Amino acid sequence: MPEISNPNLQSQGPGGSGGGGGDMRSTIVFTMVILVVLLGYQYFFKPATPPANQTQPQQTQQTSQTGQSAQQSAPQTGAGQAQLAPGQVQAASATPAIGASLETETTVENDLYRIVFTNRGAQVKHWILKKYFDTAGKPLDMVQPQTAEKFGLPLSLFTYEPALTTQLNQALYQLTTAGAQRSATGLVLAPNAITFHYAANGLDVVKTFRFDTSYVVTIETAVRRNGSPVRALVEWPAGLGDMEEFLPSSQTRAQVRTPSFFAWSLDGKQDSMASKRVGGNATLDQPYTYAAITDLYFAATFLPDNPERTTLVTLHNSIDLPSNLSEPNSTKSPADVIGLAMGDNSGITRLRLFAGPKAMDVISSIHATGADGKPTGQSLEPLIQFGWLTVIAKPLYLALRFLYEHGVPNWGWAIIIVTVLFNMLLLPTRIMMMRSSLKMMRIQPKVEAIKRRYANLKINDPKKAEMNTEMMALYKTEGVNMYGGCLPMLLQMPLFFAYYRVLANVIELRQAHWYWLTDLSMPDPMYILPILIIVSMFLVQFLTPSPGMDPAQRRMMAFLMPIIFGFSMLHFASGLALYWGTGNIINLGIQLGINQSSIGKEMHAIAARRAQKKTGVSPKTIQGRK
Repeated sequence: MPEISNPNLQSQGPGGSGGGGGDMRSTIVFTMVILVVLLGYQYFFKPATPPANQTQPQQTQQTSQTGQSAQQSAPQTGAGQAQLAPGQVQAASATPAIGASLETETTVENDLYRIVFTNRGAQVKHWILKKYFDTAGKPLDMVQPQTAEKFGLPLSLFTYEPALTTQLNQALYQLTTAGAQRSATGLVLAPNAITFHYAANGLDVVKTFRFDTSYVVTIETAVRRNGSPVRALVEWPAGLGDMEEFLPSSQTRAQVRTPSFFAWSLDGKQDSMASKRVGGNATLDQPYTYAAITDLYFAATFLPDNPERTTLVTLHNSIDLPSNLSEPNSTKSPADVIGLAMGDNSGITRLRLFAGPKAMDVISSIHATGADGKPTGQSLEPLIQFGWLTVIAKPLYLALRFLYEHGVPNWGWAIIIVTVLFNMLLLPTRIMMMRSSLKMMRIQPKVEAIKRRYANLKINDPKKAEMNTEMMALYKTEGVNMYGGCLPMLLQMPLFFAYYRVLANVIELRQAHWYWLTDLSMPDPMYILPILIIVSMFLVQFLTPSPGMDPAQRRMMAFLMPIIFGFSMLHFASGLALYWGTGNIINLGIQLGINQSSIGKEMHAIAARRAQKKTGVSPKTIQGRK
């Protein structure tokens, strides 16, 4: 209480006379009554303390279809720190202030990564993977600097109160180390654990990170305000470090934008969604066993300890980039930047984070929390997105890896060997195709005779159906399969698409070398393979007899198909072009061999007779010259 000065007391001497003493006693009694009334009013009529959890949103049924913004659904405060009611002053003052006076960095390191923490917000500034490199040859940093600067650093905290979120991620935390203490340079060797602690004005925040020898980090966070837990989620807010298209134009080495995805497992089912379809700031209170942001080769994946109490927020932002990355001044268009925040809706969060490569052996060994509360649930293997071609793509990848690990230490040569073996397996179907083509050529005069009988009919004439029935009966009688010539192509196409999925998703083929090809997952920089594909396909088309095909149509196919495939390969992975070019060369050799066989000679003889009949000129006249 402030000191109270009474001028009447100062005007009286000690033991004053007459009524003066009575006046002084009356003044003292009056002052005491006022004090009692003031203290009683504060005791009996103090404002009620609001529950701490009133600042959190009441969201019971929000799904990805709602797309409701978490920021809009929550009450907001305007101050930069937790707001206290008058009656909370005593509780707040009971919490000792804990923090640091200077910003410092701490590096945690094992054989796989080097993670640099800052005590400002207890966040990650760098997450460097030692065994993987960017296109400049430096160890890959999982933190994309441009997007992180704009949208936040990994392992920051997300709340439904912007001011509180800012305070949590800007405060200077006090660091303690559980195991071996950090060195003078701030290095901590894993296995170990570090804890960041911050407390002020009734707010108490503890963030603990545990490290072992794997890519997985265990995270425990607790945010309390005046003793009550606050729902604060751990976030990875802004993309991954191999998205080099976001680098400044002077440093950009990417030629195309990196596709990114939101992937998850819910109720035992795994699925994924392209970044452009991910809702921004949508709260999903669902029992996710894991949720991740991924690109083709890397992922940041949250695995909650208690999926039944999981809260997930999807984050979606964008940055304008040139449409043509090789031309910085080209028209700009938005590029998606997605992130995730996950926590326990009780306010006390414990989860695991995998941040690393989508290597088959690595992610298949990491499991979500099972029914027993232990990491015995589903593995993260579905993060490698082979899609509906998994049944072909995965065995193909395993075959390539087997060759690579057993005597063929080059992925390019492994692709060539697997392609040769596959084409040898398809050789019987190619021979069958040529036999079917020969039969088709033999009955071609009968086919043309049937067509002539119905030549005058209109296209919608019902008798056209009779012509088709008659031709099908002829094919059946002669044992001709009209689709037999397409069989080898039909068998090759699934492998073609399987190769595409493998090259686009298997990290071992990222930056894999083969002669002039420095990265089998990227297009051929010298266009050698696309040119080889065009030339080889043209030769195969030219040397293969085509039963019943019009010469003009045949010439068009001989030129058009190679050009289409060749130009398509300008933009596809060079490993895919290597597969297709190798297959074309093998088919060219097979076709040359077939042309020298009895089947090939008869087919060419029939084709020559038909050409002579149509032109009315003998082959000798064509060859001779006066």
